[in-house]
Amino acid sequence: MEDTQMPEPLRQAVHQLVSEVVMNCQEVLRYTEPDIARDWKRMTLIRATDASDTMDSAAMLIAAYCQRTGMGLETLSSYLQTRQQRSRAAGPRDTDRHEVAGMLGTPLPPEDDQDAKMWFSVGQGYAGDGLMAEPDEQRLFTEACLHGLRARLCDDVEALDSYLPPHVAALARKVASVLEEEPQPVSA
Repeated sequence: MEDTQMPEPLRQAVHQLVSEVVMNCQEVLRYTEPDIARDWKRMTLIRATDASDTMDSAAMLIAAYCQRTGMGLETLSSYLQTRQQRSRAAGPRDTDRHEVAGMLGTPLPPEDDQDAKMWFSVGQGYAGDGLMAEPDEQRLFTEACLHGLRARLCDDVEALDSYLPPHVAALARKVASVLEEEPQPVSA
């Protein structure tokens, strides 16, 4: 199969879908903030699954194009990573429950299962004294970009201060201010 550029209509569709995913991801982050705690369970799950479904739509459009242009099913299945796919309809797995137990410091089930212990340990990494206690620069920058983009698109930059920690709000305001500027042509 020859390498060609993505057709423009497909590229536009993928860009639109990824933009929707980004907006849903920002909403997931937004609903983790303390000022809207009343809806966090419902809205974080809804927006996270919206993002997942929209990304699946983008992947399926690209897969349909690849199939149409002659990609074999085995190669397509490999690229779609179908072996690692699982359905949300099955609900949380034991590994998810073990990870949450580690996050919350609740006891690990008494079973002598190395997999359970490993996921419990991963959960502990997210806990207050664990590996993720201090946010890294990349994570802060990602959050700031998502919040700044949303604030700029909604023309509500001032609201950032009302629901974000000050250091994230400051970064998000910087992102929003850059997006406010007129794009300059790239010089060669």
